[in-house]
Amino acid sequence: MGYILPDRRLSTLKQKRAIPEQARNPEYNGAAELRHLRLAVTTLDEHKAGDIIVLDLRDLSDATDYFIVASGSSDVHVRALAEHVEGALSRVGHEPHHVEGTRAGRWALLDYVDFVIHIFHPTLRQFYQLERLWADAPSSAGGSF
Repeated sequence: MGYILPDRRLSTLKQKRAIPEQARNPEYNGAAELRHLRLAVTTLDEHKAGDIIVLDLRDLSDATDYFIVASGSSDVHVRALAEHVEGALSRVGHEPHHVEGTRAGRWALLDYVDFVIHIFHPTLRQFYQLERLWADAPSSAGGSF
């Protein structure tokens, strides 16, 4: 069985990205980020995503502030959840920096710089165990965020 090693470039990843417009504003207090994060969690919940968890990585990583981890019940459900979240955030003017995995439907990743959404097929979620990997991060269930 192979091991997945952490990417040493990860700590500089956030520094290399384009800084979102709201972060360039000196009066930005993170309220928009939290609204977008809550909208993503609500959208996942409304479309029957399973086991939604929000991990607060602000004190642990420079790559992003939050991970949202959720499960879809099938490949089609994973793709649909990713499309619904991307659509909901696009309607309020928040576009992803990067999207990956929506064609295969096993693991969709939507990167919004301040937060990253991981939508897994249950077997892949069990295999990668992001919650265990980031066990030091404070977490909350999606509905309580």
